[in-house]
Amino acid sequence: MDKSEKHLGKTLGALAGVSALAAATSYMTTRFFVRACLDREQPRMMKETKRLVSGGKGNDAFKAYRRNAAQALLEADTEPVSITARDGVKLAGHWLEGRDPQRILIAVHGWRTSWNRDFGMVAPFLRESGCSVLYIEQRGQNGSGGEYMGLGVTEQFDCQEWVRWVIREKSNTLPIYLYGISMGAATVLMAAGLELPENVHGIVADCGFTSPDDIWRHVSEDNLHVPYELHRYAAGNLYRKRNRLDPFHYSTTDALRKTDVPVLLIHGDRDRFVPVSMAYENYEACAAPKRMLIVPGAGHVMSYFMDPEDYEDALRYFWQDFDQTERPMADAQREVRA
Repeated sequence: MDKSEKHLGKTLGALAGVSALAAATSYMTTRFFVRACLDREQPRMMKETKRLVSGGKGNDAFKAYRRNAAQALLEADTEPVSITARDGVKLAGHWLEGRDPQRILIAVHGWRTSWNRDFGMVAPFLRESGCSVLYIEQRGQNGSGGEYMGLGVTEQFDCQEWVRWVIREKSNTLPIYLYGISMGAATVLMAAGLELPENVHGIVADCGFTSPDDIWRHVSEDNLHVPYELHRYAAGNLYRKRNRLDPFHYSTTDALRKTDVPVLLIHGDRDRFVPVSMAYENYEACAAPKRMLIVPGAGHVMSYFMDPEDYEDALRYFWQDFDQTERPMADAQREVRA
């Protein structure tokens, strides 16, 4: 072997070592990313990671208002309830009876948050408006069982079970609405594609993403500035090992194309975590009567804080039009504000 061949061999060996190190580093990064997204137990440095993932530090006035409202809802006279999901996971909820209830809402919180934190601000309006509310705790979080979250793909079936519980335990006559925020919005929109009882009169989705694949791509490329295709395949495999479902085979748009349940979409046009373009994708895909409220200047989960008047009006009009309407319904589409 001459010197040039020896040099080539060393070079190829070094490149192979670098490639192996890069592959190992990429896999470890992907594992951390998936753990941060799905695992009940948060990885270390989660606080900093969550800030990067969400795309900003947030608004101090909003955070203070949200914190106080969350505490007030936590101290409300709720009834603790529970069910067993179809896969045996124990799920927790909190029932709050409304004054002279005219409808029931099943409120579904978002990713790494809580029922009282996501719905504390709007809770007084809901109660004053004749709503009994079942605030549920999503699997893999807080008081519910399960070691992993599913970004809506697994939780949609939990939502279906909660609907059955409401009809069985609370009322089989009052109209029911599914109401989700952030990942909870993705949950209720995916549930739109399931077989839902006729008692379900509508779905309200506040700043929901379209699919795990879409939100992972956005967070990876727009917030973390990491090419998504480098770890998409590995992330999908890690998801499947945790949840035994394919995160890439289903989306809110898939569900909305086949639903007959009326939908109200709410989104802030300054949302850096879940881009407002996903709301428009959902709106275009929806085959059922649909409404949309886009709130100027609102970041992620900030629409009610930024414009409570229009937010409350959107809910009132939605209930007014669909409380007494049976499915399937004629086209009754109206955009509240865009």
